[in-house]
Amino acid sequence: MDNTQDTGPLYMKLAGHYLGAIQSGALTPGERMPSVRDLTRLHKVSLSTAVQACHYLEDKGWLEARPRSGYFVRRPQRAALPPSSEPARVAPIDATQYLGIHERVSEFIASSELYPTRFNFANAYASSDAYPASALMRAAQQALRDQPEMLVNPVPMHGHAAFRSVLARRALERGMRLTADDIVVTHGCTEAMNLALRAVTRPGDRVAVESPTFFGLLQILQSLGLQCIEIPTSPQTGISVEALSLAFDTYSDIRAVVVVPDFQNPLGCVMPDENKAALVSLCAEREVALVEDDTYAALGDDEEPLRALKSWDETGGVIHCASLHKTLAPGMRLGWISGGRWHKRIRMLKYAQSRPNDPLSQVAVAEYMSSGAFDRHLSRLRKLLRGRREQVAESIARHFPEGTRLTLPRGGMLLWVELPAPLRGQTVFETALREGVRVAPGHIFTNSDRYNHYLRINSSLPFTPEADRALQRLAAIVREQAGL
Repeated sequence: MDNTQDTGPLYMKLAGHYLGAIQSGALTPGERMPSVRDLTRLHKVSLSTAVQACHYLEDKGWLEARPRSGYFVRRPQRAALPPSSEPARVAPIDATQYLGIHERVSEFIASSELYPTRFNFANAYASSDAYPASALMRAAQQALRDQPEMLVNPVPMHGHAAFRSVLARRALERGMRLTADDIVVTHGCTEAMNLALRAVTRPGDRVAVESPTFFGLLQILQSLGLQCIEIPTSPQTGISVEALSLAFDTYSDIRAVVVVPDFQNPLGCVMPDENKAALVSLCAEREVALVEDDTYAALGDDEEPLRALKSWDETGGVIHCASLHKTLAPGMRLGWISGGRWHKRIRMLKYAQSRPNDPLSQVAVAEYMSSGAFDRHLSRLRKLLRGRREQVAESIARHFPEGTRLTLPRGGMLLWVELPAPLRGQTVFETALREGVRVAPGHIFTNSDRYNHYLRINSSLPFTPEADRALQRLAAIVREQAGL
């Protein structure tokens, strides 16, 4: 066997042997791997050892399993693009540069609807095949059989008790100690964010956000009459705590900080634990509310859960917002919020703003999340997203011109692509749209003039030959616009 795995478990030695064969070209992309039974016979190992070796190579992206066909060698990853540019960690913050975002986003949405779309790389959720539609349908049918009066009885005030209990139990995996009473069910994470900001701010207050950030958050801030302060954010490690501290020193009326600490939209970055702890500590020291958007945290490549910001919260200063929109059911719009010391006010605001959510989806999802099926779904989803993300990144690396930069995230479903400056993402977006390819231009993820030469690309769609050709055409447009 290959001597790259001389120590460790036997399955690692076996995996090392075949990894060497793949890297040397003895096994080529698309070629079938020896079957599990062949491995046991050839190497005189147990069936369990052979299966573990194949799973290991699959997890590392060297093999792919095909139903009823066995394992096949995947195309090896090509040379990675240079990582995305890092922002200045600390810089003077000028609030006068930030203007409204509504016009930009409205123009983006209106333009997107003008042309038929063949490939939509602009969304931020996976294709329908990534989600357990049949299982959720059966769970909903069972819920109605068990509780046929559900649709004609009053709705539970703060959310169905069983659903909130499941969420509280799941929160323990992320280091949070919550009860069902600490949770209010919302219409997706967007309503949760609205409630959080309404609870802790008044019109005219300033709110610090990551830069770049999800354009939907910028719309929320503008609709609530709040002023936005954008804080430099690394595509590797997230928001700069040092720059945020400078912003607190510069502006005394910052009332809240909003962050996506895990697989941030659009960067895909994950804050290291020490940065998360420092952020919670800084906001507690300055008595500023910290709003955590936890939408993407379950989509990491590793099975190990990421700690939530709320797990470091000792003062009730962290408001935790999340949803199942990306991980389980985009069509259900199920979200929730745990409001810390503002929880009573958030309960009242939820009732005043939209009243309780319908119970059917909550009961069905509670049953599904209580079973092992949910964890199996998450495991499958993570592998699916990782494989598709790597394939899209490889396609971009192959086809896009020199000067393109990309930091490949270790989870999530989004890629933040830096184009050769001074090429404008908006120009690429407009040209590609006319050819049926939709992407999200970087300028909609900021209120400032930053990120004009960026694109956000959804990497979670099935990577078909047609999708690869769409990315090739997008790359050709970039080259044409750049004069290359």
